[in-house]
Amino acid sequence: MRQPSARYSLLTLLVVGFFGGVVFWGGFNTVVEATNTEAFCIGCHEMRDNVYEEYKKTIHYSNRTGVRAVCSDCHVPKEWGPKMLRKIQATREVYGKVMGTIDTREKFEAKRLTLAEREWKRMKANDSLECRNCHSLVSMDSEKQKQRARKQHELAMK
Repeated sequence: MRQPSARYSLLTLLVVGFFGGVVFWGGFNTVVEATNTEAFCIGCHEMRDNVYEEYKKTIHYSNRTGVRAVCSDCHVPKEWGPKMLRKIQATREVYGKVMGTIDTREKFEAKRLTLAEREWKRMKANDSLECRNCHSLVSMDSEKQKQRARKQHELAMK
């Protein structure tokens, strides 16, 4: 019985590697997109019982146009590289979940300012890119905005 030639072995390896890579890439992207859903974000009670309840009272959740921004619209970059970096940074949040860092309302409130400052710093560093994915400062009608929003948008235009 003859053994297959090295040529066929290499071809088989390349074909299996290619299809294995396609399956891996598809699975990887499926997981990345699944972790960008609102259901995933509020899957732990820390988010569901704290910030999600507050978010439901904002214009990003309910407004006259019916357009809703979900968590990832504001907290996950759209571009692939920055998105992957943000996903890597999010492992800190998974670690916090496992360790019970904010598993009670009291613990959450104690760390709330630190968490908010970290997010504000991230937004400042990327010039609020996620906001600008949906909002165009030049097309906004500041007269129809609440005073606080008007002030922030006018500052952003400078």
